[in-house]
Amino acid sequence: MLGISDEIIKLSKEVETEIKDEIEKIDKLCFDNTLKVLEAFQKEKISDSHFGSTTGYGYGDVGRRAIENVFSYVLDAEDSLVRSQFISGSHALNVCLFALLRPGDILLSISGKPYDTLEEVIGIRENKSSLKSFGIKYEQIDLIDNDFDYKKIEETLKSKKIKVIEIQRSKGYSTRKSITMDKMEKVISFIKKINKEVIIMVDNCYCEFVSTNSPLSIGADVIVGSLIKNLGGGIAPNGAYISGRKDLVELAAERLTLPGEGAEVGPTLGINKSLLQGIYFAPSVVASSLKTAIFASRLLEKMGYDVEPKYNDVRADIVQNIIFGSEEGLVKFCQGIQSGSAIDSFVTPIPDDMPGYMDKVIMASGSFTQGSSIELSCDGPVREPYIAYLQGGLTYGYGKLGIMRAASNLRGNK
Repeated sequence: MLGISDEIIKLSKEVETEIKDEIEKIDKLCFDNTLKVLEAFQKEKISDSHFGSTTGYGYGDVGRRAIENVFSYVLDAEDSLVRSQFISGSHALNVCLFALLRPGDILLSISGKPYDTLEEVIGIRENKSSLKSFGIKYEQIDLIDNDFDYKKIEETLKSKKIKVIEIQRSKGYSTRKSITMDKMEKVISFIKKINKEVIIMVDNCYCEFVSTNSPLSIGADVIVGSLIKNLGGGIAPNGAYISGRKDLVELAAERLTLPGEGAEVGPTLGINKSLLQGIYFAPSVVASSLKTAIFASRLLEKMGYDVEPKYNDVRADIVQNIIFGSEEGLVKFCQGIQSGSAIDSFVTPIPDDMPGYMDKVIMASGSFTQGSSIELSCDGPVREPYIAYLQGGLTYGYGKLGIMRAASNLRGNK
């Protein structure tokens, strides 16, 4: 059966029994988030008229505005910018940072070094178009034992005029844990008591609908995410969002387009229906991704590998780490994910150089949308300790089969 061994089939049945309580929790989460999306659609009176398309400047696109209102309701935001003109979540983060910061300002990351693709945006790696090249300074505070360094945060805020604090919730290609909502709420409250004026920007990629609230509902000022991750529901073909305080979203809109026009322009080119269907299905798709991650965590742990998070841990995002300790294990697992996919199952991924990354990266993604990580995918940099970052799964059935195929491929390579 799809190259899945009898041993893995038997082990998978044991796993399904063990994770039953966690699966029931995800079903409850899915229902609560589905209710919120439905409320947003009904509040905005979404109809067939919102599925229309604009070209050129995109003036008067009622569907575009309706989509942004739906996102605002779902994300507890004053306003949102939801556009296919964003190429990726990293692009939206780039736009947001350049919108909020001016020469001489200081950007402070309190969750350690941001994701690899932001290194040249910030200027951690030299680039003539970076924030650093515009005279914007960057400082970084690392996490301590997977929590915020409150002492250093307080010292920095009291000694320097910080303009923007960036928090990356998901782990990226690091070994730390992703940041849960309770930790987010605590640190945001702590920051605001010291400095109410500092802008707290949250990289929310991979985290939407993993809980029932948003960082905006606990005090963050602006959040950013990708539509080929959670909120696109596997249907949006591209795009990203920036949501939060109205004045900050307006700045981002004028950075994406141009001053004086901002959010009033931007043709939708027939994408409106896909974006609306994407967020409509997103609660269910994210739930499937979480179930897939829980299943993978327990299965690989039973096979003897280190995993993070554990299957019954509180989750902050859809990402599951599997620590192999060897390049061979990482590569074999990713190749197994590819061979268990519907698209390009005959392709064998190998590590290679990729734009924006320092190390060679192996990426497995048998997805309908290129680079979509809400669909079952797995990737990782080829460096110690050789971690596979697994995410996605449009349905639990497809996700589970992909994991079982990868586990079978891996079994002889532990």
